[in-house]
Amino acid sequence: MSTVTPGRMTAAHQGSLVVFVIGMRINHFHKVGKWWPVFQSMGPMLAEVSRDPASGFLGYEFLLRSLRTVVLLQYWRDFDSLEAYARAREKQHWPAWTAFNKAIGNDGTVGIFHETYVVPEHGSETIYGNMVPFGLGKVSGVVPATGSRNEARSRMKGIAGGE
Repeated sequence: MSTVTPGRMTAAHQGSLVVFVIGMRINHFHKVGKWWPVFQSMGPMLAEVSRDPASGFLGYEFLLRSLRTVVLLQYWRDFDSLEAYARAREKQHWPAWTAFNKAIGNDGTVGIFHETYVVPEHGSETIYGNMVPFGLGKVSGVVPATGSRNEARSRMKGIAGGE
């Protein structure tokens, strides 16, 4: 169990980043042989990119939306890094993707999804009050939300009139 950081903190991250939301939905619980391999495939991919600082992968957060749906909130340095990993034939993702298409395809037993957001510098703001390391703060570390980091508008400096 992680230790709670008391007080108001904000992520130390500076610069642009990519937020990649990826997950799966179990549509038929009784077809374990279909959904279990999909579920298991993400662990080796996360281990692979986590071991390689040059990959551009910054970190992730695991989320359980429901008993049927699991989500990974991933942070990447840039879209090119994410795309390069997804398309690399020698990495874990490509064989997992082709295996999914062969085993599942459009049969409806398992749903998958992803959403990609390119966040420009000064395009995000975070706040963590009495929290364990979470999300972007877990990935980049946190700093006190004081001074120029006290208010959301200040943390969004340079966006939407927050200059």
